[in-house]
Amino acid sequence: MDSIKRFIECYVPVTSCDLRCNYCYVMQQNRRNTHPVVFGYAPEQIGLAFSKERWGGICFFSLTGAGETLIPRQIIDIAKLILSHGHYVNITTNGTLSKRFEQITSFPQSLLERLHFSFSFHYLELLKASKIDIFFDNVLKIKRAGCSFLVQINLCDEYIPHLDKIRSLCMERIGAPPQVAVTREQDTGKICLKTHQTKDEYIRAGNSFGSPLFDFGIKNFLVKRKEFCYAGDWTFKLYLGTGVLKSCYDSGLTQNIFIDPKKPIRFRAVGVNCRSPYCVNSTHFMSLGVIPELETPSYADLRNRPDANWYSPKMQTFLNGKLCEANLKYSRTKMILVNIAGYLTRIKLRISTMSLKFIK
Repeated sequence: MDSIKRFIECYVPVTSCDLRCNYCYVMQQNRRNTHPVVFGYAPEQIGLAFSKERWGGICFFSLTGAGETLIPRQIIDIAKLILSHGHYVNITTNGTLSKRFEQITSFPQSLLERLHFSFSFHYLELLKASKIDIFFDNVLKIKRAGCSFLVQINLCDEYIPHLDKIRSLCMERIGAPPQVAVTREQDTGKICLKTHQTKDEYIRAGNSFGSPLFDFGIKNFLVKRKEFCYAGDWTFKLYLGTGVLKSCYDSGLTQNIFIDPKKPIRFRAVGVNCRSPYCVNSTHFMSLGVIPELETPSYADLRNRPDANWYSPKMQTFLNGKLCEANLKYSRTKMILVNIAGYLTRIKLRISTMSLKFIK
């Protein structure tokens, strides 16, 4: 039975997309463009960086772009190379690029059974573009190929009049209602729910789908984490265009893992030195157990619809696992030393930032 050693969220350097959802954080920040996607390294060089020996075991790599993840042609080769090392891979997609799914479903079965898709169901944009049938055809295509999947909607005010239609359409085509993701406001200078409804009204709308993903996302939204966190050892944020690996979203510690694919990766937890206002992607990191003292549903519990068999048994078992099952927790002494080192790093970064501002 495969156990998850580490989770790495991989940022694909693409901001273009064939859909234009106004709740997309890239649209909110006016960063949508059609500039060529630039990878600083060839897929073959990138692939060398993902050996199980280097990472310490079988990992879960989640590929996601600020635009449509599957637009860059290189992403097919990169996903295949990561899978070829024995890892599991998630690809987040809007489900519209049929040619890419044809390429992917030609992978060997031994790779496809370790491949997971997060399909974002952008109902109104798909309706406008006459792509709803294309979306569901691609979902069912990867299911028939032996992959696992999640279908989710981003809860926003535009969808409120259409929730019954969205629910019934998904029940008809994929056997279950979609999971529901909490949607953030990004363009006001502060983090909040992207809605004009009251918080209670917003939660009632989300609860109508019986979505554990929504329940967990709301429960942890804007809750500052103060526990010892193993991000930087058990989980990371990787920029696929550059090879820069960060402990998490708001970490000052970086290393490049593509320059020398044989160079050991530095593993050091952030501990209590998280600089984020809350765990931005708690449904990934926290559900996998990056803070082991917290009892949480598993990654699979939050996403699968067991009655509709969205997950294969192999994927269900793997994503029911927790990171602490394949990793040793730090001793009390090591935790203290890590917290001190993290605190000193934060002070150095603060001084460096102040110095730059003074020079300017």
